[in-house]
Amino acid sequence: MAKQKQGVTKPPKPGAKDIVHIGIKAIISAFPYLGGPAAEIFAAVFAPPISKRRDEWIESWIERLVELEKKVEGFSVKALSQDERFITTVMHASQVAIRNHQLDKLQALRNAVLNAALGRAPEEDLQLMFLDMVDTFTPWHMKILWFFNDPTKYIQENKINANIAMGSPVSLLVIAFPELGKDREFYDQILNDLYLKGLVNTTKESFHTMMTTQGIFSPRTKEMGKKFIRFITEPPELTP
Repeated sequence: MAKQKQGVTKPPKPGAKDIVHIGIKAIISAFPYLGGPAAEIFAAVFAPPISKRRDEWIESWIERLVELEKKVEGFSVKALSQDERFITTVMHASQVAIRNHQLDKLQALRNAVLNAALGRAPEEDLQLMFLDMVDTFTPWHMKILWFFNDPTKYIQENKINANIAMGSPVSLLVIAFPELGKDREFYDQILNDLYLKGLVNTTKESFHTMMTTQGIFSPRTKEMGKKFIRFITEPPELTP
């Protein structure tokens, strides 16, 4: 009887955790002056939270992609592997996500990935611009933009008592978000940022202009701002 040929044991492929560890070591090696105890501290302190952030981020949108596949006819998660535009969006959003911890920003990034997967995102260059905005904006930038996209709807949905006959758009903003009332420099900077980014049609100074009730409650987002909001809003199929 012929002897059976013994199989050659192949070394196991590196798992996700191994890849992250390799990545951390590569970062350390990029700084030749960072050695000895400093390198050990760096690996011990930063490797675990970076890995945790990455894993939680991936899980946050993978689970919802699977859910979308069940709810949206013709949508295939597997087909996304051939969509170069989607892959670029995921990679860019992932880089931003790992740099951030604030829930509002992570949710905006997750929603952007989901909308890109569904083919409901703007053109590729605009997607990248919007992801960069999420990276540099604070959560308050997005809250204030969302508010001024439709102040009446926001007031009604959140059951806010806002009976004003005369005032400025900012006076309505402060009624909706009382915590902003004593920090004018802060929200003025945000309003200026939104205007300079082309998301709203009102200058920082004009937000303080006295108006009638109709003017106070008027939407102030430009088309660019509306596109940004749609991009970072959860697909309706996943909304309870």
